[in-house]
Amino acid sequence: MTAVMIGIDPHKASHTAVVISGAEEPLGELRVRASAAQAERLLAWAAAWPERTWAVEGAGGLGHLLAQQLLSAGERVLDVQPKLGARVRLLATGNVNKNDPNDARSVAVAALRSPGVREARPDDNAAVLKVWSKRRRDLASSRTQVVCRLHAVLCELVPGGVPKKIIAAHADRLLGSITPPDAVAAARRELAAALIEDLRRIDGHLGETRKKLDAAVRASGTGLFGVGPVIAATIIGEIRDVSRFKNRDRFAAYNGTAPIEVSSGQRKVNRLSRRGNRRVNHAIHMAAVTQVRQPHSEGRAYYDKKLTEGKPARRPSAS
Repeated sequence: MTAVMIGIDPHKASHTAVVISGAEEPLGELRVRASAAQAERLLAWAAAWPERTWAVEGAGGLGHLLAQQLLSAGERVLDVQPKLGARVRLLATGNVNKNDPNDARSVAVAALRSPGVREARPDDNAAVLKVWSKRRRDLASSRTQVVCRLHAVLCELVPGGVPKKIIAAHADRLLGSITPPDAVAAARRELAAALIEDLRRIDGHLGETRKKLDAAVRASGTGLFGVGPVIAATIIGEIRDVSRFKNRDRFAAYNGTAPIEVSSGQRKVNRLSRRGNRRVNHAIHMAAVTQVRQPHSEGRAYYDKKLTEGKPARRPSAS
């Protein structure tokens, strides 16, 4: 039996699968509704091709659940990035309309021909770290929003305004000292009290999430000076397995720490990269800044070494 590649274009409501041969010839097509039986239906349909590999577009995103179900069934699953399927559609000859079957076929072709496609893996502790890291980011974003609104309301109640850094307990004491002179001020005071309660609730959720992050990071068995639970969870959760990068240059390009050459003629210039995973980039930056501030850390020793080599000091030294 000839080995085949089955491309899947996943959506929230349905999944479209197209199977192709090694010569990229379409052999079958199936559309299943997203449900508890989605993997079972796909496996029953694919039984006609025992030597098969599944290619799921965005196995770490929209296609995550389906990819994990196929992995649990013992199937080989490849994670195809959406841009690879888009390139296949762009380079395809003839009039290829964009629809679910054509998208699924493009995913299968990309998995068949692209050497950089990696295999999907079952969820592990890194996935747990990613879940709680995202939860903390969402909570932090909500907290910032609530604090900004509370600050604006308090500035309308207190002459001269209030400090930008607001803590729920301090804001509550300040609010208790305010006697509203009219109905408008009373409404603003009531709104400020509601925002303070929102702030307390979010702070409580942040504390609980921090504890979960601490436990998950300890379970991963990792530890590095200058890297706390939040930074560690961000890096491990986003990268999962650093061995998937062929070398350190590939990893530097992924996280945006590799400089970009913008030379022209005899002028050789490199600039800071704005590409790559910005969350990992920010986490690495924070870890580096923390180490540079500590005189006996490995990061500070590396920083001093580069200074002696004539590299410019981008930030003031903190010795």
